[in-house]
Amino acid sequence: MKLTGNTILVTGGGSGIGQALAWQFADRGNEVIVAGRTLASLEETVAGRDNMYAVVLDVADDASVAACAERLASDFPALNMLIHSAGIMRRDELTGDTIAISQQIIDINLLGTIRMVEALLPQLEGKENAAICTVSSGLAFAPLPSAPAYSASKAAVHSYSLSLRHRLQGEVEVIEIAPPAVQTGLTPGQETREGYMPLDDYIAETMVSFEQQPTPRENLVANVLPLRNAEKEGRMDEVLEMLGNL
Repeated sequence: MKLTGNTILVTGGGSGIGQALAWQFADRGNEVIVAGRTLASLEETVAGRDNMYAVVLDVADDASVAACAERLASDFPALNMLIHSAGIMRRDELTGDTIAISQQIIDINLLGTIRMVEALLPQLEGKENAAICTVSSGLAFAPLPSAPAYSASKAAVHSYSLSLRHRLQGEVEVIEIAPPAVQTGLTPGQETREGYMPLDDYIAETMVSFEQQPTPRENLVANVLPLRNAEKEGRMDEVLEMLGNL
């Protein structure tokens, strides 16, 4: 994947991993558009940076996705990369309205990914150095028992990424980013939660993976490998027992 001279859309770019990646790519000489539901956080992300722009977007809303795609085609015709970081996690899946919460998670995490990819493919296909980065999770490979819908949504993003890569081979590079537990605002209190990977450390290691040539199909930091490889190494029961205590 080319790391400079791109025009990149980063969804979920107003906070957390999306915001940090947007800054990293902007610092490397790319034109970066950050998108998300909250304009104030997007404006904070782009403040003082001439090569960054903000677009309000709700990936769970078909009309919002269509409007975003239309604006990108008009205002940023050189767009050649999507980093789809928008997503949610809720820790009340099993203690609240399980069905309603699960529907919300799947609509944003899985269908939101599919909406954005399908909406932007006409703009990405045929572009030089075109790339799509999906974001799954270490929990795509070993689920958190207390967050079954979130884990399943990320497992589905992994599966979708495999299919998309095969479908677009030779046309658009597809890279799956699978973070471990990182200190972000994904869930309340997570920014300082002990045992979670500091965001700066995660981003630094993630960018090292992006810098490899050829770029790995899966962007995996060391902290996520115990989850990624649990099934292959015959440790799934052990890992599920550990995750079940969280």
